[in-house]
Amino acid sequence: MNVHTAGEVLRVEGLGKRYGSREALHEVSFAAHAGELLAVVGPNGAGKTTLLSMLAGVQAPSSGTVSRGVSEVGWVPQQPAVYSKLSVIENLRLFARLEKVADTEAAVARMLEQTGLIDRAEERIDRLSGGNQQRVNVALGLLADPPVILLDEPSTALDPAQRERLWLLVSELAARGTGIVFSTHIVAEAERYAARVLVLDNGRLLFDGTPGELVREGGGGDFEQAFVSFLAKRGER
Repeated sequence: MNVHTAGEVLRVEGLGKRYGSREALHEVSFAAHAGELLAVVGPNGAGKTTLLSMLAGVQAPSSGTVSRGVSEVGWVPQQPAVYSKLSVIENLRLFARLEKVADTEAAVARMLEQTGLIDRAEERIDRLSGGNQQRVNVALGLLADPPVILLDEPSTALDPAQRERLWLLVSELAARGTGIVFSTHIVAEAERYAARVLVLDNGRLLFDGTPGELVREGGGGDFEQAFVSFLAKRGER
């Protein structure tokens, strides 16, 4: 059921995932909004990738609901899902056709412009830098012009300059009204770029609020220290 309150682009209710007797995600609920950067953070094994992959329709949830269908959500996995021997524009055209985008050439031109890849359009993927490959990955997730895009650890394996360019692109997308939900193990990225932060641990949603609120919950100090303190305090309960 695609019902959203004002500004909402995604609503998740009671989402859970079990693998046999192991519970990977437990009744997670939240909403994402147009133009918002929403970070999902937590220790390794917290359930971040499981959550995003279910929102993208890659995995089926064991329980709960997601308000958007797969065709309405852009998905940027950690590993670029591209054909390395094809050029940038060939990849974009191929995926646009696979997604049945109404006007393939218009969508491809829009993505080349938005992601700053016009000058790289004819280059093969395997000849691009890691940063530009990740730009292509983001472009593929945006081909159908979804209201919300999911990015799983988008800056992994990028150097600092490439990370800076990637986050500039992501921030520009948010400024145009796209809702952004991203996971990251670099908690400083959550502090710097996210308007809201979700903290997962052992598959449970422990916190949903602003970076400043998380710092206060963690007892002050810098963001990373507060994040670690918050997890330690919650773990003692």
